[in-house]
Amino acid sequence: MALTAPALLRWQFDLTWSLFEHHLDRLEPADFLWEPAASCWTMRRDADDAWRPDWADIEPDPVPVPTIAWLTWHLGWWWSVAGDHLGRRTARQREDVVWPGPGEATIAWLCGLRKEWTDELDRLTADDLARPAAFPWPSDAGLTVTHMVGWVNAELMKNVAEIGQLRLLSVLHRG
Repeated sequence: MALTAPALLRWQFDLTWSLFEHHLDRLEPADFLWEPAASCWTMRRDADDAWRPDWADIEPDPVPVPTIAWLTWHLGWWWSVAGDHLGRRTARQREDVVWPGPGEATIAWLCGLRKEWTDELDRLTADDLARPAAFPWPSDAGLTVTHMVGWVNAELMKNVAEIGQLRLLSVLHRG
């Protein structure tokens, strides 16, 4: 049975999310802020008690190892912006994406983003998929919404693998 492009993209997304659920169901609050290396990017409280990411406008070399906290914030950030573009809304800025904190609040946030994203995916038509997309690349790149949705699936798969690996290492570290 041949799948349409929207159906294939949705199937791929659902497959990736099902792999993520394996880890989401097992994440403990302590897993989020566990630092796997001396050079690490994580989430820290600012003066207003909001969680903010370690960040550099020019990526350092070597790149610090991210924590699950940082990865879940990063996932929420790029996914929120992709959703803004898909829904034809003004894209939020990185500083506007606030991480809810370790544990259930972040899991609920990511599940909410999943719901928003799948609602948008379910509304897509072939014409929607063919329209130009300016995220996450420059607007003159000539890429379409199909490319963006495919990128979201690939980026999600990468982040799921990273979070899963860190969760397993955190569990081993806790003993």
